[in-house]
Amino acid sequence: MWPDRRLLDLFDIEFPFVLAPMAGAMDTELAIAVARGGALASLPCAMLTADKVREQVGIFRQQVSAPINLNFFCHTPTAADPAREAVWKQRLGAYYQEFGLDPAAPVAGANRAPFDAAMCELVEELKPAAVSFHFGLPDEPLLQRVKDAGCRVLASATIVREAIWLEERGADLIIAQGAEAGGHRGMFLTETIAEQPGLFALLPQVVDAVRVPVIAAGGIADGRGVAAALALGACGVQIGTAYLRCPESRISAPARAALAQATDASTVITNVMTGRPARGVANRVMREIGPLSADAPAFPHAASALAPLKAAAEKLGRTDFTNLWAGQAVRLGRDMPAAELTRALAGSALARLSRLAG
Repeated sequence: MWPDRRLLDLFDIEFPFVLAPMAGAMDTELAIAVARGGALASLPCAMLTADKVREQVGIFRQQVSAPINLNFFCHTPTAADPAREAVWKQRLGAYYQEFGLDPAAPVAGANRAPFDAAMCELVEELKPAAVSFHFGLPDEPLLQRVKDAGCRVLASATIVREAIWLEERGADLIIAQGAEAGGHRGMFLTETIAEQPGLFALLPQVVDAVRVPVIAAGGIADGRGVAAALALGACGVQIGTAYLRCPESRISAPARAALAQATDASTVITNVMTGRPARGVANRVMREIGPLSADAPAFPHAASALAPLKAAAEKLGRTDFTNLWAGQAVRLGRDMPAAELTRALAGSALARLSRLAG
């Protein structure tokens, strides 16, 4: 029924879908629901401690007998720059005053850590079916340990050159991330946002350039998008934004309302939330300071000074400083249980493929 069975057979799943790992917007509850729906579940780990990852995977495995993908960042850590962060605090000063916050009060550092030896040991212990990486790949010794643990390695590419680089260094599957995708750009061989093509320009070029299976990501939120990606050579699709309004996601009520009201023109690529380009629904700070600002400290330090503002605004039911990561297909999201949505997407895609074949 599906034109390419490689993803299905690799992970013994019913549908060629991968849940996008959406740090801060989900936990194991959404992963369990998507797995029950027949797709490959993912768990974002970049903002979790090793103990929390172990706990989440334990809950997942208690609830469902299904494969899981653990996702990690591979950025090169950047030391905090007190001078630049002081400029950033000054840039945000009017907001601190508005909410009655003390800009001199200490703030916690942003908790987005790259994959390291401790997390590698955890992967060796847990042996997930898949491990996916964003912003490249870990150093070769760590990557080899992941592969030796029996895990399939997935990694994101935003241009063809990145896809070739990933294949040459051992990635088993490549996620072609188009410019439409929500969240952080997976770019690592370029810093030029303008170079990133849209998915349906990128996907066939990546498929032609590599031998490993390619998963399509970016702007896919209904059966039509799934069918189109498969027609262009993808073995499967990665879907995130479409699941944000499911009851199992962890986003707040104000965030749900913002997503429900979003249109095709609501998302922008911004660096003001974390210091690294990411696509999300525009909020107040993005509109007034960004969406791109040279004052934003390097990733992930820009998020530190925003944290007190985010907390204060959310207490008032506002998303002025909340990162609502979402792709350009945000308008296609639906309020329905994740397992039901997974099956609905599959049914719609198969119907579309059948009509195309006829």
